[in-house]
Amino acid sequence: MSDELSGKSGKVRVMYVRSEDSDDKNTSGKNKRSSDKRRDGAPREAREKNRPRRDGAMKGGERPARRETYDSAVSPWKTVSRAADESAEQGGISGKSQIDPEQLRRQRAEETRVYGENACQALFNSRPDAIVRAWFLQEVTPRFREALRWMAANRKAYHVVDNDELTRASGTEHHGGVCFLIKKRRGLDVQTYLPHAPEKDCVLALEDVGNPHNLGGIVRSCAHFGVNGVLVRDASQLESGAAVRTAEGGAEHVKAIQSDNLIDALSQFRKAGYTIVTTSSHKGTALYDTQLPARTVIVLGQESDGLSDGAWQQGDMKVSINGTGNVESLNISVATGILLAEWWRHNRA
Repeated sequence: MSDELSGKSGKVRVMYVRSEDSDDKNTSGKNKRSSDKRRDGAPREAREKNRPRRDGAMKGGERPARRETYDSAVSPWKTVSRAADESAEQGGISGKSQIDPEQLRRQRAEETRVYGENACQALFNSRPDAIVRAWFLQEVTPRFREALRWMAANRKAYHVVDNDELTRASGTEHHGGVCFLIKKRRGLDVQTYLPHAPEKDCVLALEDVGNPHNLGGIVRSCAHFGVNGVLVRDASQLESGAAVRTAEGGAEHVKAIQSDNLIDALSQFRKAGYTIVTTSSHKGTALYDTQLPARTVIVLGQESDGLSDGAWQQGDMKVSINGTGNVESLNISVATGILLAEWWRHNRA
C-alpha cells in the first residue's frame, strides 16, 4: 500500500510494508499485555479468545472492510518513506532502469511516422528493418498479412486499433488505415552519390521547397520518370508522413541527397559531367525548343518566388515551360512532372 504526503521537501511517497514480527510485538502497549499473559501461564487459545478485536464487532459476525488509514499504535504495517523523484514516470521504474531523457530525445529525432496503404506497403517491401512499431485498422490487416507475420516473427510491436486511436498515433485523419513508426534514412552527400550514379542520370535539385504535399507529388513524378536522386537541404523533408503518403510508394525508389550549400553541390555535379538546367516560369529558352542531356541536374525553386538569382545563374541551360500566360505559373509538382517527362522522352523512351 502507499500514500503521498506533503512536506518541506515536496511530495513523499509512503510505502506500507508488512512487519515480519508477530502482531503482539507491534506496539509497546500490546507487548506489555502479551508479556503479562505469558507470565500468568495462560494458554495461547485462552489469550486469543480473551484478546479484544482490534477492528470492533459487526452484526452477524461479518468481517469489517479494511480501513484506508492506519493508526501507528495498532497497525501491523511499518512505513517506509521515499522521495517522489526517486520513482520514474515510466511505469514506476526507478534507478538505472529509467530512460535517459536525452537518449529519448535523440531516439525521437531519428524516427518519423509514415502512413497510407500504398506508402506503407512499399516501405515494408523495400526496408522492413526500418519499422519500429505499427498500427492498423482491422479492415486493412488482410492486405498486410505478410507484414504482420514478419513483425510477429521479428518481435516488432504492432496494434490493431480503432479509427480514433489510429488518428492519434499517426497525427492525421488521412492515415489510410495504417501507420508505421520508422527509423529515418540519412541523406547521402554528393560525393557518396556520384560513384554509383548510372550513365544516364537525372537529378532533381530543390531550393527552399518545403510543402510536404508538393514534395510528395514531386517524388512520385521522380519515381515514375526514373529520377534516382533529389537534392535538398534536409533529407528528412522527404520522409515526412504527408510527403511519403502523397508519393504513394515513390519515396522508396528515390534517394535523398543532402547539402547545406546548393551552389557548391551543383558545382560538384558539373565537375562530374552533369549539365545544370535552371528553370523559370517566365524567362529562359522554351523547354520544347531544347533537348535535355542524358546527365542532367534540373533545378527548381519555390512556387512563389522561383529560384534565387545565385541559383539561376548556375544554369548551363536556362529553360521555361511556355503556355498561354493565363496564369502566373504552374504548381511546382506539375512543373516537375512536365520537365521530367521531357527528359524521359529524350533519353529513355
